Amino acid sequence: MKLHFISIGGSVMHQLAIALKRKGYQITGSDDEIFEPSRTALEREGLLPAQMGWNADNIHPELDAVILGMHAKADNPELQKATELGLPIYSFPEYIYQESREKQRVIVGGSHGKTTTTSMIMHVLRQSGLPFDYLVGARLEGFDQSVNITDAPVIVCEGDEYPASTLEKRPKFHFLFPHIAVLTGIAWDHINVFPTFENYLDQFRIFLDKIEPGGSLVYNETDETLAALVDEHRRDDIVYMPYGVPRHEIAGGKTTIEIAGARGELKVFGAHNLLNLHAAWHVCRQLGVDAEQFVAAMSSFTGAAKRLELLAQNEETVVYRDFAHAPSKVKATVDAARQQFPGRKIIALLELHTFSSLNEQFMQEYRGALDGADEAAVFYSHHALELKRMPPLPKNAVVAGFGKSGLQVVNTRAEIEAWLQTQQFTNSVVLLMSSGNYDGLDVAAFAEKFKV
Repeated sequence: MKLHFISIGGSVMHQLAIALKRKGYQITGSDDEIFEPSRTALEREGLLPAQMGWNADNIHPELDAVILGMHAKADNPELQKATELGLPIYSFPEYIYQESREKQRVIVGGSHGKTTTTSMIMHVLRQSGLPFDYLVGARLEGFDQSVNITDAPVIVCEGDEYPASTLEKRPKFHFLFPHIAVLTGIAWDHINVFPTFENYLDQFRIFLDKIEPGGSLVYNETDETLAALVDEHRRDDIVYMPYGVPRHEIAGGKTTIEIAGARGELKVFGAHNLLNLHAAWHVCRQLGVDAEQFVAAMSSFTGAAKRLELLAQNEETVVYRDFAHAPSKVKATVDAARQQFPGRKIIALLELHTFSSLNEQFMQEYRGALDGADEAAVFYSHHALELKRMPPLPKNAVVAGFGKSGLQVVNTRAEIEAWLQTQQFTNSVVLLMSSGNYDGLDVAAFAEKFKV
């Protein structure tokens, strides 16, 4: 196979290119800018373009297909020539499906928890010695890539609801056609793409229709919106597997679970992670893993990168970094810390970084999300608003939206550092929640002082 990647430097695109090269395919690619770590990874595999920029000469009739990244525009000269030549052009998820037509496809969707649930399934399958391919949206310990394509009989994919490419505006998870589908919950997000909640909800209705006949749907029955959607949209040709929080105990800052009589202590915690774990169990059971194997594997699962990732701890303070930014994710993270450490003070620093989270009309969706924290600050930069060409976001709109007494709103790194200096970290849990970088705040240096 001869494949050309337009926008090969993308965070997932470059990993697919590497995976397919390792499978034996002939891979070329182009991009106008490639940043780290993509640049070094591509260079190491001999896939880094010799020059940056687009060149129509990269596209020729001998190519079997062109794979189009999210950052490529409709007027891209390589894309235009591929169209003129009539070459097959695939978005990333469309090509993943082409490579997995003969595999058993496990697709994990939902507004929150899909990365962690996918990572849990991957961890268990690897610990159980079962071969599989995968696609996941975060770095996971023990896996050198977040994408792998081989001749394995199973593929496990995180199914994103964001558009597939500049040409294909439908959500990525509409192209993957699961045999085993997972839905973790539904909470309105990506309002720049789905301007109304009903429009967002429609994407999950369509996903349900994409499940292969004879397949199964594993879904979170504790999510009222999702449960109602499933009830109204039931099919008689798939099996439904509802799940909730499994039996567990919390003692001394440790969580122990019980699955089908098998018990084990976890390294992760929180009701949202227990829900993710229960979903993973329903999937792994269908793939031939028994309860003892599952619990033993989950006992060593430390989480995906930036998902309640432990940065530092000593006798008085624990510091976690989390990717949480959407309202449901923020609330789940704060509530998890409160449940796991009931006697400790919760100090939460949240960055608003995405289009939705920086939208004044969306602020009301955050009401109550930080209520479980004792001390809380929300940061967003004026630069982020400018980059997204968004209007100013008034501080009072943020305070009103969250509805939390004493909430601090800051807009610069200096203000973040000043706020942190006012905090008393004795007997506390610190939550650093962001999908950005806090305007360059040295998170590692902050956490270092709390290491034993």
